[in-house]
Amino acid sequence: MTEELRSFAHKSEARGWVWDRLQAQGLARFPFPPHGRIPNFVGADLAARRLFEEPEWRLARAIKVNPDSPQKPVRHLALTLGVRVYVPTPRLAGGFHLLDPERIDPTDFEAAAMLTSMAEHSVAVALDAMPQLDAIVTGSAAVTSTGKRCGKGEGYSDLEFAILRELGHASVPVATTVHDAQIVGDFPVESNDLPLTVICTPTRTIRVAEPLPAPVGIDWSRLDDEDLARMSLLGELKTLKASLG
Repeated sequence: MTEELRSFAHKSEARGWVWDRLQAQGLARFPFPPHGRIPNFVGADLAARRLFEEPEWRLARAIKVNPDSPQKPVRHLALTLGVRVYVPTPRLAGGFHLLDPERIDPTDFEAAAMLTSMAEHSVAVALDAMPQLDAIVTGSAAVTSTGKRCGKGEGYSDLEFAILRELGHASVPVATTVHDAQIVGDFPVESNDLPLTVICTPTRTIRVAEPLPAPVGIDWSRLDDEDLARMSLLGELKTLKASLG
């Protein structure tokens, strides 16, 4: 008998329930606790392998991957496959960095994929030098099989996607790797939310039949002066767009 998945009225309830579940069932992995972050989980490496069985990622030459712990296996595997990996700095404090497998010794791929040592192996990339990506990988706190996603509640993955759209980049497939316990029945989403195309867990791959519409750019009304001051990248984006007319 199939387990009935629980639905939630708010994203915060969904992510809180998942964090509690991962901890209670011993499914979380370092860093602890899983609460307040994109949670690391048992089998993250298996989920990463499943992801690169999907054609969009298997054939990709350039992808964006979030810097969180559960997606370290994704970054590492991408490098071993010769894929250029663009990683946003945490909270977009320093823009995007590139991990280029052609410039990194293969013996350093493991270190390059780790957030704590990534800076030693990456180079900063200016916004106007960001290439059109082939695919994106994002971390998640909770997801639905219909492609809804919520992160840890700060909106950075959504914003990163919107920045690329502001630069004129085409929308590309978006995947996440999560534990099966992170899949819930439903929760509400907003127009600026990142739509998922593929969800990979340690045991299965879910392809979303009809992904939600992709945002076309940044909803500036959601950002206040503090946000703009904290993320200088947004000011850089405004200047760049003004120079391009």
